[in-house]
Amino acid sequence: MKTLARFTTVLAMTTQLVSAQGKAPGFADDVAFLRKYVDVIVLTDKNSSAQVAVIPAYQCRVMTSSASGPDGLSYGWVNRDLIASGKTQPHINVYGGEDRFWIGPEGGQFSVFFKKGDAFDLEHWQTPASIDTQPFEIVSQSQDKVVCKRTMELTNYSGTKFNLEVTREIRLLDNKAIEKRLGAPLKGSVKAVGFESMNSVKNTGDGGWTKQGGLLSIWILGMFNASPSTTIAIPYAKGDEATRGPVVNDAYFGKVPADRLVVKDGILYFAADANYRSKIGLSPRRAKPQLGSYDAVNGVLTLVQYTLPKGAEDYVNSMWEIQKEPFGGDVVNSYNDGPPKAGAAQLGRFYELETSSPALALKPRQAGTHLSRTIHLQGPAAELDAIARATLGVGIDQIKNGLTK
Repeated sequence: MKTLARFTTVLAMTTQLVSAQGKAPGFADDVAFLRKYVDVIVLTDKNSSAQVAVIPAYQCRVMTSSASGPDGLSYGWVNRDLIASGKTQPHINVYGGEDRFWIGPEGGQFSVFFKKGDAFDLEHWQTPASIDTQPFEIVSQSQDKVVCKRTMELTNYSGTKFNLEVTREIRLLDNKAIEKRLGAPLKGSVKAVGFESMNSVKNTGDGGWTKQGGLLSIWILGMFNASPSTTIAIPYAKGDEATRGPVVNDAYFGKVPADRLVVKDGILYFAADANYRSKIGLSPRRAKPQLGSYDAVNGVLTLVQYTLPKGAEDYVNSMWEIQKEPFGGDVVNSYNDGPPKAGAAQLGRFYELETSSPALALKPRQAGTHLSRTIHLQGPAAELDAIARATLGVGIDQIKNGLTK
């Protein structure tokens, strides 16, 4: 989340509901709070206790979920102070949520967050209202699925105009579907909740989208409650840097300290304790189609799976500068919140797992899609171990101790 370091002075509000010990709030409590201010759709599964809370007014965002019904932990981070204030903030409104829709690129000559000729700084940076404060329309709704839509018009830094239609389908997965996507059974006392967001962007204009004028991408970001013992694990494609480039980009907020980012045996281990602001990214030559985290305090294994088209190389670049490689951006990102400087307030006790689609070179009426799937599994470490190995390629103990060299 490149922008957060730059607008902390604008958003002084913080949410401290997740304690320093890492105990997450309850799902029913979060939903009851949200319903005081906005309409909430709760998707349910008739055969399990899984529930997912969706807010159409927040761009059909998945705010949070539970594997154990109303009494279960709430996995998504909710910015209660901002929501309760009823105020609209300049630049961005960070409501939280574990699956939100954005459009890239954020910076550069093809940015949709800066106007033509403006400086790449906080004063001129603005999240488009259509992906920040404007609601999506409900197209259809059932017990386990909701479909929302919105038309948008965006103009990038270079002056190219885009007319588009965005559709989001949020679907709750039953346990059978979760097991299929994990490639491993749910055994013992493990509780699970899984959902998919199928995101579609259609070019509704008269002209095609080209590299010369700039391209857009689908960008899905998930904000999760951090704990002192949460470690992110991201598998990466091995190979020498001459062929695949650097394993990880860790220069967003300055180089990540060695005790907070470890690269070994095909896995990146990244601290997600919300104590140190930092961000990493992986290129299409390094990314694999899933990533995850393990919260040892609450016994929660979180997995994010997404569409990674084979051979796709062009991903938008969101750096705040005129870029030499505007299509040399990241596929996967992870962000850990923390104070921007000693003694300063932070945005909240959360971390992020993010994925992006390739740059969308769409002809008129053509659509591009990006699927993001989030699965939370809660239970004893011994029962989660086989699932971690089947999906991430490493066991729970390896993730827990991943930051120990």
